[in-house]
Amino acid sequence: MAVNILSSPNIVPEVLGEHNYATWSACMKNYFLAQDLWDIIETTNDPPQQEDELANCSKTWRRLNAAALHAIQVSCGMEILDQIKAISSAKLTWDILEQMFGQPSQGVGSYGVDSYAGIEALLKAVQSGDWNVLDEFLEAHGVALSAKITRRGQTVLHVAVAAGHVDVVEKLVDRMSAEDLEIRDNDGYTALTEAAVRGKYWMADCMLRKNKNLINIRTYRGNVPVVMAIGYGQIEMARYLYSLTPLDGLMPYSGPNGAALCVQAIYTGTLGVKHLYEMKLIHVQSHELLRCMCEGIVALDTQQRQEARVYVAIIRAIQNGIYEFVFELLRATPDLLWTKDEKSRNIFSLAVLHRQAELFRLILGLHLKNAMIYQRDSNKDTILHMAGMLANFTILDRIPGAAMQMQRELQWFKKLRLDKDVESVVPIEVKQAINKDGLTPQELFMKHHKDMMKEGEQWMKGTATSCTVVAALIATIMFAAAFTIPGGNDQTSGMPMLLHENLFMLFIISDALSLFSSSTSVLMFLGILTSRYAKDDFRKSLPKKMIIGLATLFFSIATMMIAFSGALLIMLRGHSWIVFPIIALAGVPVTLFVLMQFPLLVEMFDSTYKSSIFDRKMEHFFYSYNEQYAGYVFHQ
Repeated sequence: MAVNILSSPNIVPEVLGEHNYATWSACMKNYFLAQDLWDIIETTNDPPQQEDELANCSKTWRRLNAAALHAIQVSCGMEILDQIKAISSAKLTWDILEQMFGQPSQGVGSYGVDSYAGIEALLKAVQSGDWNVLDEFLEAHGVALSAKITRRGQTVLHVAVAAGHVDVVEKLVDRMSAEDLEIRDNDGYTALTEAAVRGKYWMADCMLRKNKNLINIRTYRGNVPVVMAIGYGQIEMARYLYSLTPLDGLMPYSGPNGAALCVQAIYTGTLGVKHLYEMKLIHVQSHELLRCMCEGIVALDTQQRQEARVYVAIIRAIQNGIYEFVFELLRATPDLLWTKDEKSRNIFSLAVLHRQAELFRLILGLHLKNAMIYQRDSNKDTILHMAGMLANFTILDRIPGAAMQMQRELQWFKKLRLDKDVESVVPIEVKQAINKDGLTPQELFMKHHKDMMKEGEQWMKGTATSCTVVAALIATIMFAAAFTIPGGNDQTSGMPMLLHENLFMLFIISDALSLFSSSTSVLMFLGILTSRYAKDDFRKSLPKKMIIGLATLFFSIATMMIAFSGALLIMLRGHSWIVFPIIALAGVPVTLFVLMQFPLLVEMFDSTYKSSIFDRKMEHFFYSYNEQYAGYVFHQ
């Protein structure tokens, strides 16, 4: 029969809250019975396997499951809906709501405790690890061992694990039955799961010795303990639990736990290959794993990809610049090019927003980029608006200094907006587009980068001021040294006495070069100090002056040390035992400058003059399926 949920907006008289579960569940059950949906709630969490006579049932099951799930969702309050919205099984959702609200309140009087003070005394004894008090309490109220004593639905064992008392946990586990160990709190955590996320190995071990099935019990979000452990960074605990977890529970047909475990293992670098970073073995194996994943993804429909978090994975890969993952995934499944995030931003816009140049070049090589370039997100932002937004701090932190950060931001924005190489990528309509806030890309850029411009100006002025003092000092010294030459002058002709000696020529040439280069450096730094600091100055003008200023300052220091060494050799001939150590020490300032400033100089030079971040070298990789896919793209 056709189920029409939308025609029944008032399935229950009142949406589910904290205190009306009994009435709500009775109404819902009657509704499910009337709509022939109760079997979905009563039977299984999983769809029928698509084989033999059940092959035709799979689609029907999915339809009925979706109808029942929708009925539950529209009958819940917003706070409760927010907690269950990610669950795709109607039965699992029903069971979770029963666990959360259907259990009787096991507080005052529910297991023989006569007052709230009794609950408080019990909790205090568990949290402090006072076994004598706890033992006495449990002797008097034995049922309290399996009761839920906190608002989160935790048992005594849950609380003891959280408190970290190993001896108390071991004694409680001895007293509890295997079934009691399987009790879950409101989040679906068993005491083992609580121990897993906290890395309590001995606690987990004593529980698993009594009930091995705990290793398979999932939280209400569907995660087994090993996945929870690695998700919370408990690597050693995850390895221990993995050794006990049946492989069947991590296979694709058993749900997403295996994929989640792999993803977390990759993030934390704990795949367990013995020598993970040696040679190219890990790269080859990772690539093979990626290829197998791509083959599996090709066979999935849209809903299955959503459940397997394929779309989330590709969005995260773009955010983090994982080039190979995106490349292989798009090559195997071209329709993933139309993936969008929660704000309806396509992968082209995301690559720009997160400043991933390699991925941008990858997509730029596609013929279908023209079909993507006009798309806007939920705020009506275009791809050029993305370039106008401030990059993520994790990206900017890789670039030293606010001025160079501003330069890189301008390079992205200006290249997209003006550069002839990519003029076809951003047409005039996109350049002048207005977003939801009424801002053009240019206005949005200025709004987001106002503070960065100020910081860049301060950084430039501070650096230029310090370097100007040094350069001016060198120029003064070298000017004075030119008129106090070693060996003196001939009293008759006024010519230097040592004019024809090689060491004297070395001195005078080095002195002149140091004077001229330091003077040039002073002028460059003065140019920086007197700059207007307009937005466009950060892209070429200011970096160019800083490069010239630093380079000439470095050269002036080096030649000043050479002039000093030459003068010393002239005056102390025949005393090499003192000359050469002093000359060696003269190299210390040059070395310090190289170590402290030269890397900045090199990085600034590369950032200003290296090849464009939008080099189209990736285009030929996608040529083969561009033609094949073109028809699909332009019919969207």
